[in-house]
Amino acid sequence: MNMTCSEEADAQLAEIELLISMFPSEEELQVDEISHAELRAYVDGSAHTPPTSRPQFSIMVKVENPAAGITMVCSYPTAYPKELPDITVRCAELIRSQQMQLHSDLNTFLTENCRGEVCVLPAVQWIKDNADSYFTKSAAFSEPKKEHALIQPKTTFTRLWIYSHHIYNKIKRKNILEWAKELNLSGFSMPGKPGIVCVEGLQSVCDEFWARLKVLTWKRIMIRHREDVPLDCSWTEERIESLRKFTLFHEAIFYPHGTKGNHMDLGQLYQFLNDKGCADIFQMYFGIKGQ
Repeated sequence: MNMTCSEEADAQLAEIELLISMFPSEEELQVDEISHAELRAYVDGSAHTPPTSRPQFSIMVKVENPAAGITMVCSYPTAYPKELPDITVRCAELIRSQQMQLHSDLNTFLTENCRGEVCVLPAVQWIKDNADSYFTKSAAFSEPKKEHALIQPKTTFTRLWIYSHHIYNKIKRKNILEWAKELNLSGFSMPGKPGIVCVEGLQSVCDEFWARLKVLTWKRIMIRHREDVPLDCSWTEERIESLRKFTLFHEAIFYPHGTKGNHMDLGQLYQFLNDKGCADIFQMYFGIKGQ
């Protein structure tokens, strides 16, 4: 990962610090603490190697319609702001086609107006200005006295822990990242040997992700562990989002070693899982307790 501290990394840190000052409440802004600390250490010179994880955060965007709960999840690529950030907009009130159109229009706006410059605040403002036009005018929004932003009965929040003998192929790695983003899933993938993928979100889309993944050619792939949380109509979008262990989906690299540089450092993997409150998963994968 190449990054010029005085340029990209400095701009990234400055924007995150600005966002923290503008959105002091955790209900409004949630910043991934690990990636933020790594970025700060690299910029201030206390760390001499670039961050191992991409800076990421989520912002609760308030729009005119009080029934709509919108969360903007953002991740910086290494070259940001020279490259556009990865932005996902989550909203339970938008159907899939509306959400895809919103993403497409937002990306067009950022491409035409913000390339080469930090653009999170313009993205937030664009969502505030334009989100209402994507909502279906249904009873859920025309009757304000009813409870809003509630999910349908008999829905389940799912987290899948997938094990593969190895993940090397660049096309597969690209598919994993693109499918997770398309399906609005959070989690991570760890390429190398072994290969690990974790996805979390509503059960239907997790199952769709697994259906796509398992039909690819693998030496061995399986769901090592599955976590299901039954939901009912009392669950709001914010409460569902609180179940997520991960802010968004990204590829995690833990200093590969070995003759081909394809074996991940399991100590770093354990620390990563422990920081996310998932330390028990390590033993399920490898049969030993991490430390």
